[in-house]
Amino acid sequence: MRDVLGPLLAGWGTGGTAGLATVVRTFNSAPRPAGASMLVTTEGEAVGSVSGGCVEAAVYELATEVAADGRPQLVRYGITDDDAFAVGLTCGGILDVFVEPISPETFRELDSVRQDIDNSAPVAVATVIEHPDDRRLGRHLIIRPHGFEGSLGSDRADGAVSDDALGMLAAGRNSILTYGPEGERLGEGMTVFINSFAPRPRMLVFGAIDFAAALARLGTFLGYRVTVCDARSVFATERRFPGAEVVVAWPHRYLTEQISDRLVDERTVMCVLTHDPKFDVPLLEVALSGPPVAYIGAMGSRRTHDDRVARLREVGLGDDELALLHSPIGLDLGSRTPEETAVSIAAEIISLQWGGTGKPLGTLAAPIHHEEAVAPA
Repeated sequence: MRDVLGPLLAGWGTGGTAGLATVVRTFNSAPRPAGASMLVTTEGEAVGSVSGGCVEAAVYELATEVAADGRPQLVRYGITDDDAFAVGLTCGGILDVFVEPISPETFRELDSVRQDIDNSAPVAVATVIEHPDDRRLGRHLIIRPHGFEGSLGSDRADGAVSDDALGMLAAGRNSILTYGPEGERLGEGMTVFINSFAPRPRMLVFGAIDFAAALARLGTFLGYRVTVCDARSVFATERRFPGAEVVVAWPHRYLTEQISDRLVDERTVMCVLTHDPKFDVPLLEVALSGPPVAYIGAMGSRRTHDDRVARLREVGLGDDELALLHSPIGLDLGSRTPEETAVSIAAEIISLQWGGTGKPLGTLAAPIHHEEAVAPA
C-alpha cells in the first residue's frame, strides 16, 4: 500500500471510493511479494502492480467492480486456474489477492496511517480477508508499538491480532494469521493479513564523491533512507545529493554517535567510498566492531584493499571482523561509470539480502525467487 498511498489518499480525501488490490499470499515463483498493491482510483486510473503485468488486466476489472458494489473479494490467480492463460499468469506462481473498497467509510484510519509512514513511525494494518460473516470482511485494525486503533469486530479478536502483529511489525514482515471467528487462537474461520510499515532501512554512504551521488539516488529508489557523510563541507552539500540527508562530520565520529543513539540496526547498509586511509580506516574500525548490520562495503582497488586490511589489523581487528567487510565493493559487472558502479554495489547488497548467487538466471536451475512458500495441495 505504501507505493499507492498518495493517489489512494487523494480519492479518499474527496469522499470517493477506490478499489485496492493487495497480494496477501504467494506460492512458487510468484512475481511480487505479499504486500504489493494495485490501486484503481476514483477516476479509474490504475496505479501500482500485483504481478509485474501478468494479471493486472483481470485485477483492474475486479477492483473496479469491488469499488462499485462495495463487496471485498479474495481471489487466487495461478497456472492451475482455468483462466490462467487468459489473465497471463504463466510463470508457475500462485497469488492470493484481496480486493477491497477504500473510502472514508471503510477505512477511516487511513490518514493516521499515512502520518505514521511519513514520520517513519512503525505501524501495521491488519485486514480481515476471510470470515464466515461477510460483514467482517475488509475490517481494519491499526497496530502501533503502544496500542491499536479500529476494530476487527470483537474485543477478543482485536487483542489477539494486535499482540501477534507486534512481532511482525518489529521485523517489518507481511503475512497472514488465522484464528477462530472471534479471534480464538486454536480455531479457524477468520484470516487476517498483516501489512507492516516499519521505518525504511538506512543506507549510510561515506564519501561525498560522484559515485556517492549515483549510489544515493539508487538507494533512495530501492527504499532506503539515505545519509551521505563527509568531513569536507565543500563537497557534502544538499545540492549535490538531493533527496538524501547530508551530514558534514568526520565519518567515524558520526557513525559512533549513530551507534550510541541506537540508530544503526541489522537492516542498515554502509558503503565506504572515501578510499582514503585517514577517513576509512577509523571508520571501518568502528563499523566492523559495532553492532550487526546488513552490509559493510568499501571502495578501492585490490592494492588499496590489501593496504586497508593491513592497517585494520594494526588497530586490532581480527579475522572475524574483517570477514564482515565486502571489498572491493560491488559485484563484477564490468562497471565503468558512477551509475554503473552504483548498480554493482546495489546488486551485491540485494544478493546478500536474499541469498542470491549473482550468476545469470539462465544458467541456474534453482527457483528464481528465494524464500518461497510451498504451494497448497
